Amino acid sequence: MQHTEARSILVSLIEGRNPGSGEALPNDCVVHRPDVIRALLVGVGAIDTTDARVKRRAQLPENVGIGWTTKEEEQLRSEFAAKEPLTAIATRHGRTLRAIEARLERMGLITAEERTTRGGFTGV
Repeated sequence: MQHTEARSILVSLIEGRNPGSGEALPNDCVVHRPDVIRALLVGVGAIDTTDARVKRRAQLPENVGIGWTTKEEEQLRSEFAAKEPLTAIATRHGRTLRAIEARLERMGLITAEERTTRGGFTGV
């Protein structure tokens, strides 16, 4: 079952409707209990949170979270020495600008003060 379908069913129940027919559920139906409505709302929130996380992750470069190889560091050192734009380097490596600057700092090629990214995640 897809998240959109599950979410639609939960919302129908929260609204007191039969998910299949759309008709109002009887007043004595369990879905009208406040604790059941709260539980259904938690389910909708969990689906929304998961979907938002998947969308954010899809927007990140492909190598986010993957360790650096010696070869990749050598390539970065060479590109930086050639004064290539950091955004172009980040795109080529499939990493964020923040990751490129952090690696350059770790390699001793720039200082923390020279970084343009601090604290947040900056994608390319």
